[in-house]
Amino acid sequence: MFNWKSEEDIREETDQNLNENVQAEMNAEAGSVPEQAETPGSDNGEGTAGNTAEETKQEEATEETLEDVQARLTATAALLKTREEEVTETKNRLLRLQADFDNFRRRNATEREELATYVTISVVNKFLQILDNFERAEAAAENATDVQSVVDGMAGIQKQFVKTLEDLGVKEIPAQGEKFNPNFHEAVMRGHNPEMEDETIDMVFEKGYQLHDKVVRHSKVRVISNE
Repeated sequence: MFNWKSEEDIREETDQNLNENVQAEMNAEAGSVPEQAETPGSDNGEGTAGNTAEETKQEEATEETLEDVQARLTATAALLKTREEEVTETKNRLLRLQADFDNFRRRNATEREELATYVTISVVNKFLQILDNFERAEAAAENATDVQSVVDGMAGIQKQFVKTLEDLGVKEIPAQGEKFNPNFHEAVMRGHNPEMEDETIDMVFEKGYQLHDKVVRHSKVRVISNE
């Protein structure tokens, strides 16, 4: 059987359903806002907490980096100060060594001059004795009636002179009849003599002398060349 409703009943039922739907929608909207606000695990809440933690870590990392940099700067400054002190000490040491060397050089030069003076004095004293004998021989020659005595006196002085040179380490370089040696002889002339071998000295123009192993003066000689 059909349940016939009047037009007024249908209108009332429709209004009631509409009110119920509107009320349900309002309740649904009202209930959704607190849930989103109170939900601690929502996207907005989690993003904020995550950003804050990351920023905190970055700040801590930055603070640690600055502390490390400050520590390195402090260590570098201390090392630089140490190096500067070492450089200063080395410079002062070099200056002291330079001063000591200059003093040593001056003392050495003074000592050499003094030694040369002492040697010169010793040599001069030896030749002063010869000079005294020359003066005596000269005085004797003025009143001498015997020429041979004057000659003998001069020969004695010459021997004394040679002996003094020998005492000083000076000796004559052999030349007459010797083979020519450019280390000791100076050839000032070439000669011809079939009785002598080539490069033999047959005449000495000026005697040479040497002091120990050092040549004082080369002998000036004539050298035979038969070719």
